[in-house]
Amino acid sequence: MATTGDRPGIESETDEWRRELYEAAPERQGELFSTISGLENDPLYTPDTVEIDYEAELGFPGVYPFTRGVYPSMYRGRLWTMRQFAGFGTAEETNERFRYLLDHGQTGLSTAFDMPTLMGYDSDHPRSLGEVGREGVAIDSLADVETLFQGIPLAEVSTSMTINAPAAMLLAFYACVGEQQGASPAELRGTIQTDILKEYIAQKEWIFPPEPSMRLVTDMVEFCAREMPKWHPISISGYHIREAGSNAIQELAFTLADGFAYVDAAIERGLDVDDFAPRLSFFFNAHVDFFEEIAKYRAARRIWARELRDRYGAKNPRSWLMRFHTQTAGVSLTAQQPEVNIVRTALEAMAAVLGGTQSLHTNSFDEALALPTEDAVRIALRTQQVIAHETGAVNTIDPLGGSYYVEDLTNRLEAEAYDYFDRIEKLGGVIPAIKENFFQREIADASFRYQHEVEQKQRIIVGVNRYELEDEPEVEILRIDPTLEGKQIERVRALRGRRDSAAVEAALARLKQAAARDRDNLMPPLVDAAKTYVTLGEMCDALRSVWGTWTETPVF
Repeated sequence: MATTGDRPGIESETDEWRRELYEAAPERQGELFSTISGLENDPLYTPDTVEIDYEAELGFPGVYPFTRGVYPSMYRGRLWTMRQFAGFGTAEETNERFRYLLDHGQTGLSTAFDMPTLMGYDSDHPRSLGEVGREGVAIDSLADVETLFQGIPLAEVSTSMTINAPAAMLLAFYACVGEQQGASPAELRGTIQTDILKEYIAQKEWIFPPEPSMRLVTDMVEFCAREMPKWHPISISGYHIREAGSNAIQELAFTLADGFAYVDAAIERGLDVDDFAPRLSFFFNAHVDFFEEIAKYRAARRIWARELRDRYGAKNPRSWLMRFHTQTAGVSLTAQQPEVNIVRTALEAMAAVLGGTQSLHTNSFDEALALPTEDAVRIALRTQQVIAHETGAVNTIDPLGGSYYVEDLTNRLEAEAYDYFDRIEKLGGVIPAIKENFFQREIADASFRYQHEVEQKQRIIVGVNRYELEDEPEVEILRIDPTLEGKQIERVRALRGRRDSAAVEAALARLKQAAARDRDNLMPPLVDAAKTYVTLGEMCDALRSVWGTWTETPVF
């Protein structure tokens, strides 16, 4: 097959241009021209330097290897889901924010939970003091989830829930609320994050040791394959890996390595890959290095398709598709001149769209200071709507496909990811690599290098190390009413006082028994416990009593 590198004479013309014209005009000194990941960029890309095998590397949208997109019509057929992250205070406050976002054109819900919920503690636990409702919504039981989605028809709305260690409990609560509304589990659509491996790697919000945690994840995959076929049981998440300080190469490689580990675990359980792979989804970061981010998404699709088809033998083309949600980079937001974050977020969102995302969250400009105000959230949502309806970015599919630079960068990111796969395999796989702190050290090294480049002003952050303001105006921020914590504590204590204590004790006993048996799927006893209003903390404590907890060896 002919490639774009077969044009005669272009090599000598490129050399002549570089020698006689480019090198006669000195480059700016002191700033880096490499990507954030450290990949060097040539001043110009031509058919001489980049060969593009269209059939093997690009193809067509909706066709293997899906480099150009997972669906044939992409955004000409349907826009991405505009899914703004929301959650603060109690379920009542978050329900109001959900309704506000839906009224302003959001097309899917995305739920943030507070730290006690993420760590499996009830709001009245001593460790929850001062954190209830601060970073997201406080959820203690099925009663809170009933309030959270009151008046929102779950059969019609797609919901995302960002929670990992206690994800199985939240899925049980959600299924129960759907049933109360008259929607069967098979009708419910959405995603729950569940990506416990990236918690050990980056976000550090785990409860149990890695092995039983993987069992719980696999139980959810198996349960959803049988009972909730429209639900994504895992959102394999590179977002938090990137927020922890990784570069784009590490985000790509570590996220996909985690994905392969989940596939391996499900196959070992006895599931056929085509029974669950179509419902796996991904969650990526959109950072400010515009072209590197676009190339990252394209490389990810191609790698996942190849490995699912060739390594795992998936026969269903839907198993080869990498569908992903994107969130703009929280770590790129600055407390200095926060309005400039609107520009950063718009560019990051455009990179996600040009990279072919299926769903998108745009950060609010004030999130480096506090949880976002309603005005800031509206601007963030309007950013997506402007991209969708005013920029022309959706008028053709993969408009950067065939760009010499983008294709070269896609290939280089792909090669770097496979180098990491080999290193992880030599360590024995993802869990042994976690226990040896491999991922943690790699991320720490990348973070140190990036910060050094910023401090040396080799990478410019507007308003931080160049174009600073001496006197910055104050920005109005959202403040959480401190009385909400007491309100939530009273709520959970009142629940314990009115529920059937005997039914609660029986449900917890069944859960412990199932946890002690290796092959019992824990989702049915968790659903039963939810229906008796066992709290999240009580369920997690029951599993802690069987499995114990886990402590990481620190990395210095």
